Amino acid sequence: MSEEILNKIAIFQKKEIRRIIYKNEWWFSVVDVCEALTDSPDAGAYWRKLKQRLILEGSEVVTFCHGLKLPALDGKIRETDCATAEGLFRIIQSIPSPKAEPFKRWLAKVGYERVREIEDPELGMKRTRALYRAKGYSDDWIENRMRGIVIRDELTDEWQKRGADHQKDYEILTAEISKATFGVIPSQYKKLKGLKRENLRDHMDDFELIFTMLGERSTTEIHRQEKSVGVPKLKSDANRGGKIAGGARTELEKEIGRSIISNKNFLPKKKKEIK
Repeated sequence: MSEEILNKIAIFQKKEIRRIIYKNEWWFSVVDVCEALTDSPDAGAYWRKLKQRLILEGSEVVTFCHGLKLPALDGKIRETDCATAEGLFRIIQSIPSPKAEPFKRWLAKVGYERVREIEDPELGMKRTRALYRAKGYSDDWIENRMRGIVIRDELTDEWQKRGADHQKDYEILTAEISKATFGVIPSQYKKLKGLKRENLRDHMDDFELIFTMLGERSTTEIHRQEKSVGVPKLKSDANRGGKIAGGARTELEKEIGRSIISNKNFLPKKKKEIK
């Protein structure tokens, strides 16, 4: 299981399409697709009206949708209508747009890439590296980020095996590590960095990534050593793992004379308007 938001966002003509792996298949946000195809200022309203019309017409297209939880613009996880590539092909037929055909070709390519990545996970890692590189990240930063992804996946696998059954459990446990490591929970950290829907870790510098990895790797090892089971015990372990990283962070801050916690991010600089 991966928490990688980058892997859950695809780009079509500079428009973000949220997606999620469900039953070993990509499911895409229908609202995001509507926005990408129509440039509607209120894609949610567009989809609601389209869905209502399709239902009145007796179309079976809506049955291809499934409510899945995705991060919203405000960073909160909300249920939204999603469809597979096959379902989207059917929905797109009801959306008059000159972008429909290019989108279908893009969708077929995205789906094919997912099949290949299931067969060879290394391809997914290579694609992720390429995406980061295209965004302008340095090779050293990318290596830290990729290592962090592996460590995070190992941790969430342990949580799943040891009784953390819900997304809310993961959020609670992640917040416990973050608070013990940095003194703030992820939502507070994102606010500090001026982020909304963006992935917090994509906007951490090397030190922030390193201490995040230390907290999570320490927690994983504590789980394994103590054969922990149940969310209360996992939460206690998470606090201990985070404190190990937090103590190391404090010592480093004393040596270098500054805080590791930064409000810096990798968001593109806004261009000043010419008056």
